Order: sequence, then structure tokens, then C-alpha cells
Amino acid sequence: MSLHGIGVSPGAAHGPAVLVHTTLISPPGARTSDPEGSLQQVVDALEAVALELESRLATAPEAVRPVLEATAMMARDPGLVSGAEIHVADGHGPVDALHLAIEEYCGMLASLGDSYLAERQSDLRDIFQRAAAAMLGLPVPGIPSLRVPSVIIAHDLSPADTATLARDLVLGIITEAGGPTSHTAIIAAQLGIPAVVQAAGVLSAAPGRVGLDGSSGLVITDPTPEAAESLVARDRARIELQADGVGPGTTSDGHRVQVLANIGTLDDALLAARADVEGVGLFRTEFLFPDREQPPSVAEQTEAYTRVFDAFAGRKVVVRTLDAGADKPLAFANLGEEANPALGVRGLRLHRELRHLLDDQLEALAAARRSTSADVWVMAPMVATPSEASWFADLGRAAGLPTVGTMIEVPAAALRSGQVLADCDFASIGTNDLSQYLFAADRMDGRLAPLLSGWQPALWSTIRACVDGADGKPVGICGEIAGDPLLALVATGAGVSSLSMATARTGLVRAALRRHDLATCTAMLQAVLESASPEEARHAVMALVDKDLAAVLA
Repeated sequence: MSLHGIGVSPGAAHGPAVLVHTTLISPPGARTSDPEGSLQQVVDALEAVALELESRLATAPEAVRPVLEATAMMARDPGLVSGAEIHVADGHGPVDALHLAIEEYCGMLASLGDSYLAERQSDLRDIFQRAAAAMLGLPVPGIPSLRVPSVIIAHDLSPADTATLARDLVLGIITEAGGPTSHTAIIAAQLGIPAVVQAAGVLSAAPGRVGLDGSSGLVITDPTPEAAESLVARDRARIELQADGVGPGTTSDGHRVQVLANIGTLDDALLAARADVEGVGLFRTEFLFPDREQPPSVAEQTEAYTRVFDAFAGRKVVVRTLDAGADKPLAFANLGEEANPALGVRGLRLHRELRHLLDDQLEALAAARRSTSADVWVMAPMVATPSEASWFADLGRAAGLPTVGTMIEVPAAALRSGQVLADCDFASIGTNDLSQYLFAADRMDGRLAPLLSGWQPALWSTIRACVDGADGKPVGICGEIAGDPLLALVATGAGVSSLSMATARTGLVRAALRRHDLATCTAMLQAVLESASPEEARHAVMALVDKDLAAVLA
């Protein structure tokens, strides 16, 4: 049986399947008459979780130690104890109180609308499972010891489990949950383990053996020897293809398209800086702001930005200023509840209400830029009108940032890009939010995922209109579609000047560009525009693609 998930760590593998069936602990519904003692149980359990995670540091690969350290820090977050304290005071037992506190945090992360931060919910829920096991005297959840090289199949894996995998015994990882920015995906890529996430049904299939392709997301349960060999052969073909994908991004006839990395933390920056990328196309700065009573100082921000810019000395770094608001709440920037927060005061609209936040961030970015040799570009989120873009551009330049632009996430801005970019130097299209607003489909609602496909012809009509309206000013894409080798070709045909994506996807995208000339990319865009559905659009592009790339992506 074949299943399709999302390939998040390239490579192919097949072998015995080890199914990880984790029985999750549910809150028992117990009550307490001793709030103080119950709270102490919570404190002790969270500290035990943090210490257990730290005990794995000595044997964990260097590249994944930051994940263990970060998860231990989450377990020691005073906010968890404060939340639990409220619930034990209401009479909830310690396990229930911690569960309620953690789910409140998860709700806050889910509301941020940022896929990277939203996926930290799984990290928090793993902390709950470990702490609850400690309080209830149950075994700590985890992966059983492997005796032979195997492929691990699970609903999801915790950071602790993934970070301490024995590389020589793990052929691959398949999960039913997770996403491209989950810790399973990040760590698997760092360890060079092929991985597929979102492979629905693989657990219930209960295969004895399994094969996977971490590039295409293909999973084959109980593969025949021929099917298993075909997976390996396809991986060899991918590796040979990617050998062409080094250096600057360019089509076969020399048309330049910058291939850049998306980063969201300092760790992301340090890892991406060591990769073969031309710079950063989206530096999300939100990581400095959540879970704080007061915003970070200018000095604190300057230090963080300087570390990122130093890592990319001499290369381009496109910074997105703080993207927060009613749907991404911050304690120090709360303007009250809104009936429809995704359409409310967020992004640049929040900056106009709380000007000091933007002034401080621009001051810090300018100071960091002056102290490094990075080519710093700065852009504002959630811009809808020319006057908003002009207001931001004036502030940026006045702060000492010479290259100022805007995100294009709102259809109105895409359709009027000529006017929106009149005072800006560049634009970057955030296709995730642009699709959400274009199709009136909540990007966090999985039931609406087909509407948000990167193959939607209406999306490409909008992107084409945006690029045409920009009249030669650089327009990049920093959404998920930039990392799809086929859609990267379509974007090139649309006139997009840069593509920013997860670092692990850059090699195959560059290889795809090298296999096609600009005229073919333009024909691919036209084929998409003439299609009536996402399925028809992809089929039409596959008919034009180089046969070697088609063999890898089929």
C-alpha cells in the first residue's frame, strides 16, 4: 500500500518497521484539598522533566543539543507553574492543573498564526506527558530500544526522543502528525535521517516492513523487493540531480533567481549560515517577543540581530519586523479582544497603534546593521495600502535602514503593487497568508487545506499581477511554495526574483532551476494560469518538466 505524507528530510530507506504506540495520559479529573502540596508536585515534576532532558545532553549529537536545552527551558518556564497555581487554587488536582495550564499555552501558540511557533504545542504536550507520568508513578513515554536498523513509525515524536536517536539503528522516521517545522523534521534533517510527516494511516496499516522517500513524502507499507529497490534508485537519482544544485540559483540559460533560507531563531540562523544559501529571505523576529511582560530592550534586540547578521556577513538578510496583534497576542501589546482577530489590528497596524515597538526595533536593526557587513533589508508585515507602505518606508530610512520594503500578504496590496511599492525598494510575497485571505480559508483549519494548495490557479494570477505591477522592483516569495521544486519553476516564470525556504529544500530547488530555461518556466506559469484546478495545473507542469526531475518527483 502506498501513502503520501510530507517529505521533510531527504533520502530513501526501507527496513523493519518499529511502531511506537504511545498511550497518552489523560487528566484524571481528580480534586485536591491541598493546593499548596499539589502545586509543589507540579513544580517537582517539571524540574524532574528538565533534569532528565539535560541528562541526555552528554550523549546527544552537538547539532541537536539546542533542542534539548530549549525543551528543558520550556519545562522550567515560570508561566507553567503560575498557570497551574491558578487551577490548584480552584481545586483541581496537580495533573489536571498542569494539563489546563499547558493547554492554555498551546491555545496561545495556536492563535499566533505562525506555523513554526504553533508546532511548539507538541513540545509542550510532551512535557505534560513526562511530568504527568512522574506524578502518577507511570513509565516515561518513549521509543523502545532498537536491536536492528529499523524505520520508526509513530503518531509523533517528542524532541527528547528524536534528539537521542541512535543514528546507526534508525533508517528512517514516519509520523502521522508534525509538520515541516516540527522538531521531528528539523532534527531528522540535521541527523541525515530520511523522514516523512503527516502520513495518515501508517499506524493503522501496521506494516512489518516499510519504505519511505523523504523527498517526495511517499511511504510504501510492506514493499516488494522491486518496490524497495525503486525507492533506493530514486534516491540515488535525487542525489545525482542535487549535485548540480550548488552555488547561486540560476536557470539553464543564466536567468538569476536568488535561493535563500527562512529562519525563525538564532539556532536556525547559525545552521542556515553554514549551508549553501545566498542569504536569508525571511528572518522572523517574533522569537524575541513571546511570553514576556515587557518588550525586549533595544540593547537586547541589537545583540540578537547582530549575532544573526554576523553569521551572514556579506550576504543578504531580509528582516520582517514584529508580526503580532490580536491574533498573535503579546502581554505588552494587548489592544483588547476582536471579533475576527486575523482581520484585525495585527502586523503593521499594531505598530501604528504602538509606535514605540516599531521605533525600538528599527533602532536595534539599524545598530546591528552598522556593526556587521550583512546586506540588511527590512520589510513590514500586513501592509494593505500605499500609505501604510510609505509610512513604514519613511520610518525605516529615517532609522538608518536604506533598503526598505513590504510583505505582500493581502490581495489588495498584490493587486495594487505598483502604488504600494512606490516608496519601497522591494516586496516579498507571503503565500501562506495571501492564500488564506484570497480564498477566505483559515490556514489553521486542516479541513480547508485543499483551498490553500500552492497549485491554485487564482493564487498565481494574483502573484503574476503583483510582479507585473512592481515594474521591475525585486519581488520574492517566502512562503511554503518557494521550497517546492516545481512551484519554484512556476514562480520563476512569473518573474519572481528570489525564493526563500527551509534550508533542506534549497538543493533540489537549485537543481530544478538548472534543468530549465526561462522560456520553459514561463510556459509552466501559463499552463497553470490556463488550468481550472490545482490538480490540472500540476499535471500540466509535469508535462513540461525535465525527465530526470520528473522521475524524482513523480
